[in-house]
Amino acid sequence: MGGPSGRSDLWDLVILGGGPAGLSCAIYACRGRVKTLVLERMMPGGQVVLNAVIENYPGFPEGLPGFELAERMAQHARRFGTQIETVEVAGVEVSARPFRVLVAGGDPYQARAILIATGSRHRKLGVPGEKEYLARGVSYCATCDGPLYADRGLMVVGGGDTAMEEALFLANLASTVTVVHRRDELRAQRILQERALAHPKIEFLWSHVVVEILGGEEGVRAARVRHVVSGEEREVPVDGVFVAVGLTPTTEFLPPEVRCDEAGFVLTDGDLGTSVKGIFAAGDVRAGSYRQIAFSVGDGVLAYRSIFRYLEGQE
Repeated sequence: MGGPSGRSDLWDLVILGGGPAGLSCAIYACRGRVKTLVLERMMPGGQVVLNAVIENYPGFPEGLPGFELAERMAQHARRFGTQIETVEVAGVEVSARPFRVLVAGGDPYQARAILIATGSRHRKLGVPGEKEYLARGVSYCATCDGPLYADRGLMVVGGGDTAMEEALFLANLASTVTVVHRRDELRAQRILQERALAHPKIEFLWSHVVVEILGGEEGVRAARVRHVVSGEEREVPVDGVFVAVGLTPTTEFLPPEVRCDEAGFVLTDGDLGTSVKGIFAAGDVRAGSYRQIAFSVGDGVLAYRSIFRYLEGQE
């Protein structure tokens, strides 16, 4: 274990993903003199940077922009010597040791241990206005952004567990919550269905889909919806649209030796080890994650402890 070096050298730990889980692990690893490299395809911070304001992370009672928290985490990691490189990970070779991390347009990296912290991506509706009003009325996280829309009319798109949890959370803050679901019945757990259907602030638009999100300089003002049978369209006035149609884990580059569940999330044991010894997973990419910043930070710390023990055993 030692200090940073070049691409052709052997790293103690290569972390795939520069979100809260990956950066937290990197901070602990570099403080522990573990030669660590973080590979991130975009800017450090992951989905944190998409949050307009984060108000539920301990230590920041006034809240702060997501990009600022992400930058602080990256600065903290760099302070202890973490090297962060912007590359697209194309694959991982696990048939021999050290592991080889393949990247687009460059030579592979060699690693004694790997942490998969590539997170997940919110499924998009793919409708006009969704991208334009992101963080200005369009959100994918009620816990993160819901308090910004207190006493206003909101919309939740989806019919599964996450959508009902989002709707119930928002109903405690908003004046009304309109749930738009493409089917005529919910897919969520029965207890969540019962709570949502009984809540006086939650209304349902059955057999509808959102076809456009409308707004102006101040943000979202309405959503255009279409009935899936009749084709009839109408506008629903709302101040915020919360999309909850599922998550897609960033695991398409992983080899079959790293086992995932049916949805593609990485399966781990209690120490965050995967089915391949020496490869670990943390944060939103792993099955069972709560998908909150504080949870991912804790995952990163637990992963470091497990990785350190593994590396000690390889000496």
